[in-house]
Amino acid sequence: MFLMNEDAHHLHHPIKALLRMGSLPANTSTSGNQPRCGVPDYPPQRKVHHPGLLRQRRFVLHGGRLDKTDLTYKIVKSPPHMGEEKVRRIFREALKIWSDVTPLTFTEVRSGKTDISIDFRRYWHGDNLPFDGPGGILAHAFYPKTHRQGDVHFDLDETWTLGNHMGTDLLQVAAHEFGHVLGLQHSRVPGTLMSAYYSFSYPLQLSEDDKRGIQYLYGVRPQATFTSLPEVCRTDFDAVSMIRGELFFFKSGYVWRIRDGHLESGYPALASRHWRGIPANIDAAFEDNSGNIWFFQGEKFWIFDAERHIRGPEPTRGLGLSVSGIQAALRWGTDSNYNTYFFKSGSYWRFSPSENRVESVNPRSMQEWSDIPEDMDAAFRDLYGYAHFVRGRQYWKFSPSGMKLLEGYPRYVGIDFFSCRNV
Repeated sequence: MFLMNEDAHHLHHPIKALLRMGSLPANTSTSGNQPRCGVPDYPPQRKVHHPGLLRQRRFVLHGGRLDKTDLTYKIVKSPPHMGEEKVRRIFREALKIWSDVTPLTFTEVRSGKTDISIDFRRYWHGDNLPFDGPGGILAHAFYPKTHRQGDVHFDLDETWTLGNHMGTDLLQVAAHEFGHVLGLQHSRVPGTLMSAYYSFSYPLQLSEDDKRGIQYLYGVRPQATFTSLPEVCRTDFDAVSMIRGELFFFKSGYVWRIRDGHLESGYPALASRHWRGIPANIDAAFEDNSGNIWFFQGEKFWIFDAERHIRGPEPTRGLGLSVSGIQAALRWGTDSNYNTYFFKSGSYWRFSPSENRVESVNPRSMQEWSDIPEDMDAAFRDLYGYAHFVRGRQYWKFSPSGMKLLEGYPRYVGIDFFSCRNV
């Protein structure tokens, strides 16, 4: 919702009538001359004066908040010149800046009704707030408690970029728009993310004013009590799984989340924060081809669509398994049907999630997997197709080419995944 100079573009607010402004000087030095939001400032519905602070110009609330904190979002369309995975990563990062300081969680879904709908549109697109081609209006979003609550639209004709001045930075604009979707108006403090004045700066971060505003609406992110939390550099794990392209390590009811090779801030966290209803200690987990996440413990299993519980607990014998307490689950291999493997005590079963059954009640021997430990704690496939088998604090990496163990393994999980110095 920023108005930028004539070499860039401007945004507008959907709640008020569109105000088009003339060209502004490319170089300005005072807030009065800076490019800014194209919507006129109007009296806020609610002024908030943070206790203990003397300055009056603070964050401004629209007057509503979303009714829940576990939110889903869907990307309806992406700009053609940016790869889909890059766009997904940008929106994850833009939402993460809000979830890092509040109890809010955001989970991407691919279909169905969602709390936040992200789309790229052109010209007239059904909400009486048309875009205008390259330049001019960039995006708009709708507040909570309005008729299009949760909708965020970006102009498809803009040159969207990331981290440079060659176009319009999608990350910064998206983070600003999500602030409006969550209930924040423009801040009256210059230089904040929610300020009407656009400024290109990296890394993207919330100011104290942005933080106070969103925490006034949704509260402070709860901090788990880690008195009995396992030491990540000195523990084994109950299960490991690649979920939505991110790596999750499970132990004693907690989960560590790794994205792009880095541990996400705010973790470890209670696994039940993401998947309400799963048991504290799971035996195995995997994500199937359709994006459903399976959890196993003892004689039971649970299935979630993102963070939504859709099945379970149900008995594992219904899947054709003759044993309970599988040690690991791995989606891997070239068979489009039986592409998942369950492991226990030197044996494995091939499983079809689509048909909900194992290929045979009789297991196969792990001796077919040369040099892989017969007893393992967890297994997962990485983004490049390599299988990883975890036992204790070590892991073995298995190549999909030639079906063989890579040289130099086993290695330590803590060193390679959590940057531990001592294990």
